[in-house]
Amino acid sequence: MSDGMIASKIDTIRSQFPALQRKGHAGQPCVYFDAPGGTQVPAAVIEAMKHYLSAQNSNTHGQFITSEESDQVIEHARELGAAFIGAPGASDIHFGANMSTITFHLSRALLNMLSAGDEIIITRLDHDANISPWLALQKFGIQIKWVDFNPENCTLKMDDFGKLLSDRTRLVAVGYASNAVGTINDAKSIVKQAKAAGALTFIDAVHFAPHGLIDVKAIDCDFLVCSAYKFFGPHIGMAYVRKSVADILQVDRVRPQNPLPPEKFETGTLNHEGIAGFNAAMNYLASLSQTDSPTTDVRQAIVKSMAAISAYEQQLSRKLITGLQDITGVKIYGIADLKALAHRTPTVSITVEGHTPQGIAHELGKRDIFVWDGDFYAVEVIQRLGLEKSGGLVRIGLTHYSTTSEIDRLLAGLREIAR
Repeated sequence: MSDGMIASKIDTIRSQFPALQRKGHAGQPCVYFDAPGGTQVPAAVIEAMKHYLSAQNSNTHGQFITSEESDQVIEHARELGAAFIGAPGASDIHFGANMSTITFHLSRALLNMLSAGDEIIITRLDHDANISPWLALQKFGIQIKWVDFNPENCTLKMDDFGKLLSDRTRLVAVGYASNAVGTINDAKSIVKQAKAAGALTFIDAVHFAPHGLIDVKAIDCDFLVCSAYKFFGPHIGMAYVRKSVADILQVDRVRPQNPLPPEKFETGTLNHEGIAGFNAAMNYLASLSQTDSPTTDVRQAIVKSMAAISAYEQQLSRKLITGLQDITGVKIYGIADLKALAHRTPTVSITVEGHTPQGIAHELGKRDIFVWDGDFYAVEVIQRLGLEKSGGLVRIGLTHYSTTSEIDRLLAGLREIAR
């Protein structure tokens, strides 16, 4: 699947997102380069949530039609979630408020399997939602070890894993991709090393999910978490838990809750309207690769869609990075080698000499171009780069609904500001 598929359909794709039709206070169409903090959603997602609330709103396991339909919405979501990440089955998929809440929940569950002196390996490249839940276990005697990254290109020091793994390592937690600088980590290789040491593996796929294909069977991880609002859905979180691990974990929940997976990890009533929106987001992604001969295999459709998204976004990244490199005073953090774009997402963070990140974001905002500034909850990244006192980074987050003309507007704005 080439990048041409998305490019040829970009007007149709963008027409499905109501937010992209909005004009800003300067009278120009708004440019949404804020996707790493949460993508915009297609109209179908909004309609699915509206339909659920207006026609199906009920709690589960009742003897009447709206309750039965709610059960079906949730079961279908598990099936679609499994297709999205290549999980063995629907019962491996669990929902919660968001990735952060789910991860704290799982960290408490894992504590029941740990003893004082056991070790967990985390990285300085991660979002704090994959750091704080593990640091919280230190008060129980759990030892935390850190994998560092190379500041010059923001890639993990892969040799650190081999140096840190020991017979006391119980878990390795790593991000699939950095939400701050876009680096895609070699999750499969990291999991392989951890398994050889007898450790469980936890993958934070929140930032990677809208940009590339996830296959938990190929990665062979024990846990993988993501949040739907980062891939064109509402604010809910999703987790994959390997069945053999799910069966032995002890988790906190209300007593009437089903003690077996997948309900085992869901403490009570779920966000049903959010799950209905999740289903619509999955259907949207699958639809991107549909042709005159559509497939009924959702996983196959998603595989094709994500390949097309990745190829298109690499072309956007090439244009953005090339343009940024031509602006005096702009410094790119992360992979900037145009031959290595397959190893980064289209999330590019910068600083501009003589300007604060907040000031840059504010000036771009006045031009109806939306970018984030600060640490993006990737506290360790900003500290390691020595940028906490200067306000962090400016983060430009492209996604498959972004266009080359929008990048041109951004680059023009940055040239004006840098001068």
